[in-house]
Amino acid sequence: MPQSPLIVALDYEDPSQCIELVERLDPKQVRLKVGKELFTTAGPAILEQLHSRDFEVFLDLKFHDIPNTVAKAVSAAARLGVWMVNIHASGGERMMTAAREAIDKASHQPLLIGVTVLTSMTAEDLHQVGVSRSPEEQVMHLAGLAQQSGLDGVVCSARETPELKRQFGKDFALITPGIRPAGAAADDQRRTLTPAEALAAGSDYLVIGRPITAAAEPARACEDILASLQANA
Repeated sequence: MPQSPLIVALDYEDPSQCIELVERLDPKQVRLKVGKELFTTAGPAILEQLHSRDFEVFLDLKFHDIPNTVAKAVSAAARLGVWMVNIHASGGERMMTAAREAIDKASHQPLLIGVTVLTSMTAEDLHQVGVSRSPEEQVMHLAGLAQQSGLDGVVCSARETPELKRQFGKDFALITPGIRPAGAAADDQRRTLTPAEALAAGSDYLVIGRPITAAAEPARACEDILASLQANA
């Protein structure tokens, strides 16, 4: 298991491009995230290929459905041997509890993580879908519901991590996308921090995509990020 907090987001449609990148990365340094685009294109076969190269995989499909359907989905993810799987905390306590119970019955038990508020969303975006709380308030509300439902942690913006750690403790894992190394473009992420800032704020795992996957030398980009974390430790 890698000791580093880096999770590389494999935001590809073409599985061959994904494997070309992965062959340049070190499973001792990073974990990998497979999301909707790649999984829809390549299916479980891509997980088999990544596992065969000794990578631990975060299956980022953000399940959100009736409790029974989500329970069956996370059970299927467990059978695929993934390291982590996520569900939308906004699906509610019954849905999250059903997922927790399903994971607990599995022979392989991945971390079960709740998605709070997507890092691309602003207060205006939330208001448009009927949520009157600010993004920060909604994150805290959903994180509390996730912990109450037995989840292992949540996906959140690094800007919310200090308060999340204070409220929910060090053992409640915080996974933060929207991480951008100093000087990198924010792209479509709006609530971002650098890797060092995110760790200092309380993040446990950092999801980084384009600053690594679009780099001329992805392995060097990973090494530079890890070096920056060590320099700020």
